[in-house]
Amino acid sequence: MMTRKLLGLTAAAIACACAGAVLAQEAPFAQQIKARQGIMEYRALQLGVLGGMAKGEVEYNAEAAQKAADNLLAMSTVDESMLWPKGSDVDANPASEALPKIWEDGSDVGDRHKALADAAAAMQAAAGKDLDSLKAAMGPVGEACGGCHKAYRKAD
Repeated sequence: MMTRKLLGLTAAAIACACAGAVLAQEAPFAQQIKARQGIMEYRALQLGVLGGMAKGEVEYNAEAAQKAADNLLAMSTVDESMLWPKGSDVDANPASEALPKIWEDGSDVGDRHKALADAAAAMQAAAGKDLDSLKAAMGPVGEACGGCHKAYRKAD
C-alpha cells in the first residue's frame, strides 16, 4: 500500500516537473520579463503621482511629491541587467514588449537608461521644493521614458 502511494506521488512529481519544463520552453525568460515589467509599472505609478500634480489634476503636496521622486530615482538606478537577457524580446516571447534591436550592436539603450537616472535625480532634487520646480523636472523625465519606449518597445 505504501509503495503504491509512493509510486503515485513520484509519478505526480515527474508530471509536474515535465509540465514546468514545457511551460519554460513555451515562454522563455518569463520570470525576467515579468520582473522588468513590474519595475516599469512601479515607475509609472510614481510618475502618475508627479504628473497628476504637474497637470493640476491633484493638489501639489510636497511630501507626496518628494516620496514619489525618491521612489522613481531608486527604481531608475537599480541594476536591471539580469532582467534583459538576449532573446527575451517580443519575437521570442509574446509577453515581452521589448524589440530585438535592444541587443543589436550599436544600441544606445544603456545611454537611454542613464538619461532616465539623470532625469530622475533632477526630479528628486526638484519635486519637494514647489510645484514650478516639479513641473520643470517633468519634461526631461518624460523625454527619457518616451525616447527609450519609442525606440525599443513594440508599438501598441
